[in-house]
Amino acid sequence: MPLPVETTNVLRHPEGPDTTLQVGEGTYILRDEIHLATPPPHPAEVTAPTSNPLVTIPIAPTAGVKLSLVTLNSHGAAPQLYHLNNNNNTTSPGRKTYSIRESDQEGRASTDFGSDVAGRLSTEGSNNSTPAFGEGNVALLAANGKEAVKRRKPKNNIVKSNSSFVSRVIPHDALTKRLNERNPSGLYAFANINRAFEWLDLSSDLKAEPLAKILFTKAHMLCHDVNTRTRDSAHIDVVLGSSAGDILWYEPMSQKYARINKNGVINSCGVSHVKWIPSSESLFLASHIDGTLVVYDKEKEDAPFFADEVMQEENNVFINEDNTVLNVIKSVNSKNQKTNPVACWSVSGHRINQFEFSPDCRHLAVVSEDGCLRVIDYLKERLIDIYPSYYGGFICVCWSPDGKYILTGGQDDLVSIWSLNERQIVARCQGHHSWVTAVAFDPWRCDEKNYRFGSVGDDCKLLLWDFSVGMLHRPKATHIARQRGSISAQSISLQRQRTGSVVTLPRLRSDSNRLFYGDPASDEVLYHPVEPRARTAQLPPVMSKTIDDHPLCWLGFEKDCIITSCQEGHIRTWDRPREGVNGSQITLSGIKAS
Repeated sequence: MPLPVETTNVLRHPEGPDTTLQVGEGTYILRDEIHLATPPPHPAEVTAPTSNPLVTIPIAPTAGVKLSLVTLNSHGAAPQLYHLNNNNNTTSPGRKTYSIRESDQEGRASTDFGSDVAGRLSTEGSNNSTPAFGEGNVALLAANGKEAVKRRKPKNNIVKSNSSFVSRVIPHDALTKRLNERNPSGLYAFANINRAFEWLDLSSDLKAEPLAKILFTKAHMLCHDVNTRTRDSAHIDVVLGSSAGDILWYEPMSQKYARINKNGVINSCGVSHVKWIPSSESLFLASHIDGTLVVYDKEKEDAPFFADEVMQEENNVFINEDNTVLNVIKSVNSKNQKTNPVACWSVSGHRINQFEFSPDCRHLAVVSEDGCLRVIDYLKERLIDIYPSYYGGFICVCWSPDGKYILTGGQDDLVSIWSLNERQIVARCQGHHSWVTAVAFDPWRCDEKNYRFGSVGDDCKLLLWDFSVGMLHRPKATHIARQRGSISAQSISLQRQRTGSVVTLPRLRSDSNRLFYGDPASDEVLYHPVEPRARTAQLPPVMSKTIDDHPLCWLGFEKDCIITSCQEGHIRTWDRPREGVNGSQITLSGIKAS
């Protein structure tokens, strides 16, 4: 007998000992839980192929419930932990510094900024010192001229759409009234669950009732993102990536949409992750499950394209025995910019699970099923570093607010910390007992020396971690000299065999006496071998707790709360410790504040 399928969202307020998280700074308390309704499968829905011989029923493609959060009130400045034009990372005159301390008693500088911290940091950074993506290409500027100003919103009404891709759209009966009465500083959330996509107002008393709900026919929405540059009180640009490869540009205020990569005209593979390019109003980057990264323009029409032979001759294709590649199929500097795609890069022969832009808007961190973290200078379309996992594939990735560190989580049950400047692993964080599915920094508890981040996984656990360089100690048995001046003596220079336009990076066996292959001061691609556990610092969590009965798949930090979601549609909001309620507060440095 089939299981009953819920049709409406349910709001709960659980109580009990399992609804608190005890951390050094105080107690986090579960505020509420929204259980999203799981829609029944559509008869035309395409099932995902599986290699598991034990599976007896069709499995629909899904990525669990993921959220995109945005506030429309843009007043207040975000903390700029990434300092522009400052190689020494010292505080600029007149610039505030931000502490990890939670309350005013701890001396924390107060500020008011919204949920889209990463996007706003990226936007501010790009406006000061970083060139825009594709800057200097006259063809790209001409294509985005007057037409881009005319088309701020998509053309098609999704409510009245007769498209076979959209099954049904259910706007709230009092949508206009709710929008007029909303909290100006309120928090919107966009969430996917199976073939449904919902728009929620998390600041409303009716938060469980979606402002709008879209049901799709032949695909599931696997990823989505909000453009923090174009959002205002009357406009939100949302981009959605589907399991069928189609991408939707959706404007919820007007209920208009446009379909990009329709029927896979550019790439027929599903979209695993999508992000708006920092500082751009129209460009976004999508990763397809075939290992390809594609830059699209929401304003342009789609057209089949062929590899740019001129750019392929000018750009190197880096390959090693594990098929680690960066092939510029179409460059952003191409003269053909009248139609999508704007750019196309083949990164891996395996599925790309996630990517994130750095706060300085120069680098791109990409993780994939082949177990590699790749750091790409996407402005120059160049691969910089390749870091392999300890075991299995990488699933998730994020940057520290100051851009110094990269977090990864994956199938090795570990959270790994990588240093961008030192080009090496800093620490492995052990505490999960299954795959790590999401990692995120808490910008409200980070400063220039100390960092707070969290992780969730298939073990249904939420873990919080405190990290500073000074607190890390390498195992005593592995104190090997690492003098900067003798780095070439400790490492083997990268041997290159050039055949035409292909540069081969030979796969060399990991050696505990070597830090990496290549010179870190050069522009060459470095393939870093796996660092042995005996030589890598271990970081324990400051809090570990099972918070759900189902595997967790998303984590986000807000100014007043932590938000988590699981594969079965449970969205939980955890209130931060309130001032004066939990007693004295403890900082990461161990100083207790009265």
